[in-house]
Amino acid sequence: MDSVESGVLPHVGSRMAINGVAGAGAGDVDVDVDASAPPPPLHLVMFPWLAFGHLIPFLQLAKRLAARGHAAVTFLATPRNASRLAALPPELAAYVRVVSLPLPVVDGLPEGAESTADVPPEKVELLKKAFDGLAAPFAAFLADACAAGDREGRPDPFSRRPDWVVVDFAHGWLPPIADEHRVPCAFFSIYSAAALAFLGPKAAHDAHPRIEPEDFMSPPPWITFPSTIAFRRHEAAWVAAAAYRPNASGVSDIDRMWQLHQRCHLIVYRSCPDVEGAQLCGLLDELYHKPVVPAGLLLPPDAAGDDDDGHRPDLMRWLDEQPARSVVYVALGTEAPVTADNVRELALGLELAGARFLWALRDAGERLPEGYKARVAGRSVVEAGWVPQVRVLAHAAVGAFLTHCGWGSTVESLRFGGLPLVMLPFIADQGLIARAMADRGLGVEVARDDDGDGSFRGEDVAAAVRRVMAEEEGKVFARNAREMQEALGDGERQDRYVDELAERLRRRRSLS
Repeated sequence: MDSVESGVLPHVGSRMAINGVAGAGAGDVDVDVDASAPPPPLHLVMFPWLAFGHLIPFLQLAKRLAARGHAAVTFLATPRNASRLAALPPELAAYVRVVSLPLPVVDGLPEGAESTADVPPEKVELLKKAFDGLAAPFAAFLADACAAGDREGRPDPFSRRPDWVVVDFAHGWLPPIADEHRVPCAFFSIYSAAALAFLGPKAAHDAHPRIEPEDFMSPPPWITFPSTIAFRRHEAAWVAAAAYRPNASGVSDIDRMWQLHQRCHLIVYRSCPDVEGAQLCGLLDELYHKPVVPAGLLLPPDAAGDDDDGHRPDLMRWLDEQPARSVVYVALGTEAPVTADNVRELALGLELAGARFLWALRDAGERLPEGYKARVAGRSVVEAGWVPQVRVLAHAAVGAFLTHCGWGSTVESLRFGGLPLVMLPFIADQGLIARAMADRGLGVEVARDDDGDGSFRGEDVAAAVRRVMAEEEGKVFARNAREMQEALGDGERQDRYVDELAERLRRRRSLS
């Protein structure tokens, strides 16, 4: 993690509140300062959705803004999620605090469930219903924070009224609360620019309605340049059902996002033109009629920077023994709806492909074909425990990444491994990411039954792995991936995205 630049965060106290709101009192946000002095740090409130695929990017952005001297961050989470976050680096403990808001009880939601990792997919809608119950605790928190900030005499930036609230996709109810206190909101999309461009704002949807799955199977009319960014039939059916129809909370996911698009002053997204292209990223400001700002990829500075749970020396030793670029790393994330049939066909395909592989199973309950581990032993490893993904991706023995195309995993692979991709997307924006990466010559998708349920066969997996690992075409994918790695390795450029975002935020602090 970047070190805090000396002198950029003046007069910041050393306290940090974990799972509770720290003290009160502060001066006005808009103060006269010496033009030669660094600007006072922002006080940002950041509030992610209840999924670790959201909590972690939000926390990475908070740490990056603090480390570069731009902000002190109050990070809101529920108590159990707060306890599961990785410890902050000591040099940031004074500038990022975690404040807990209690999650309301909802009938049918398992006791203690506070994240999508705690519930099966069919109960995530109940988590959204519970999340909406955080409106009252958040309103009380913000009222206290603003009242404390209206008093004078405390230099601690946490005791100043918040300058911005940075929210996630699920917070459609939040901007009216912030408006009462004249605190502007920014929407931080942890998704790709491709997803923002494909989904579009409500005005674009009203002009070109999309209701049926077929409506999502071609690029929308507002993407006027040649593009393959669209969903396959099975993906489109999931999106139409899961995102565009009301769930147990009474609100659809797309309506939540549209409310935020309309009420937030700024949209921030976790990507950059280096990965997705200037043409696609440049479309967003005009499409949303407001600033849409890249935050960069928000990755740790090196492969060891995110390794909080240990190095797994056993796996590293095994990789050390393998030839360079000979191993396919296989990981499908924590929440993709992988069925028993998917596991079986993937296993058979990896065996059929003949390449070495390291497969990170999500849990030991994922059933493999009988005798499978014994058949692949020696040349491959199937691991049901925790795998240090960034370290594995960066290892010289790894030559490709078979991935579900979650955005975080995809950019980790490109940044730390420079690896071509074998892509097996399932839900959400994963299919859009796969199309975008294929457009850039970074890999291939596993063929599926596009006219049916989206199933795939072991032979389809084997063919895709061979294209990347064994055929001449794979050399092109590998070269393109290495070139992308070089571009993303420009740390100064990634820092500039964070600096430019901070400058945008400074231009419009809270209005009180």
